[in-house]
This record gives sequence, C-alpha cells and structure tokens, in this order.
Amino acid sequence: MNPGFRCYWVDTWSGMADHTAMADHSIETDHTDKPDRAPDYDLEPALQFEEADQYKALFEPTRLQICDLLLERAATIKELSDTLGKPKGTIGHHVATLEEAGLIKVVRTKKVRAIEAKYYGRVARTYLLGGKPGDEKAGIDLTPGHFLEQAMAEYGTAIDDESGLPGSTLRYARIPSERAAEWAQRLFELTDEFTSEPRSGDTTYGLLIAFYPTDRPHLPDES
Repeated sequence: MNPGFRCYWVDTWSGMADHTAMADHSIETDHTDKPDRAPDYDLEPALQFEEADQYKALFEPTRLQICDLLLERAATIKELSDTLGKPKGTIGHHVATLEEAGLIKVVRTKKVRAIEAKYYGRVARTYLLGGKPGDEKAGIDLTPGHFLEQAMAEYGTAIDDESGLPGSTLRYARIPSERAAEWAQRLFELTDEFTSEPRSGDTTYGLLIAFYPTDRPHLPDES
C-alpha cells in the first residue's frame, strides 16, 4: 500500500467500521480460538477500495446501516427492511447497489415454503478507504473529522445505562514513532475484537478510537 496514503477502516460506520487510519497496518488477527465471533459467516479480513463506485455505493446513510447490520450476522432483505423500518423495495435497491459494487454478497440461501430466501453478508470485515487527508472520493468527505462528527452526534444523545456508560477520555504522551505504531496496532486490534463480539443484549454500543500526532509543546529531555 502506498505509504503516502491514509486508510480509514470502516467496519461498522454506524456510520463506519471498524474506523481507523493507518497505511501499513495489518489486520490479520488470529481468531481460531474464538468460534463464536460475529458475524455467522466467513468473510475476508479487509477490502481495499479502488473504484469511485465503491465509495458511492457505501457512503449513503441506509447502505451504511445495512453494512453495519451485516457485521452482526447474515440477513435477508425482509429482515433488513423490518429492522430499518423501510420498504422492501427500497432496501432491495440498496442491497443491489452494494452487491453490484462488490461490497456484499449472498452468503447462503434457505428454502422457506418453496421460496429461496437469500442471506446477504459483507465480503470483508473492514473496508480500507485510501486517500490523502482532505481528499474526496466521489464527493465523499474522507477526513478524520467525519468520524468524529458522527461519534459526537451519537454521544450527545447517549443515555446513561447500568454499565456506567457513556464515558470518554483524552490523553497525551510523547513517545517514539516506533512505539506509536505499536500502540496503533494494539488499538486497532481492539476494535476488531469489539466488532467480533457475539451479538446479544438490547443496546448497540459505539467505540471510537482516534490516534494521531499533535504539535503540543513538551519539556526537553533531561541532560
């Protein structure tokens, strides 16, 4: 991957998935000891976006929700329609758009009263969006602020629950670039673990991770 390009990882975007930003970051995490990880079908670790049509297909509110839901498990158009409260025809159109762009596919079928129901799933857990900071693909804002705005909107309406959430923190540390890369790796692996959790309960939680260099002043090293 071109090191001059930044990748935003989109797993769920609830807006976006698993959402992140590093060029040479590996996501080949071994989960062979976690048979219950979501979703309930096989998919590739990542898909690198190359075409403008892929961006156009993904970055639409309903289609982002569909891709997010398909990280839970495979689903039919009817199930997606019922969950999102939108007509089957509308959801069918969005599913066809995502399928044509190569972002989702039929992962299994099931006979229901002589009718073959198609279950759709994502082709990859993470969508890698290449682009230099500030660039736009197909008119889509790919700057990190997009993810922050999404999280801020949801965080602002969050209601306290028995888990003690919501919660947030902001910390700074002056560390070598090599250690920064190691921290980024650990944090992004944590997001993969989070989105792989078996689905249960009544609440969908959001996780935002941002790791970035700053121009904050620091004390000189002691001589």
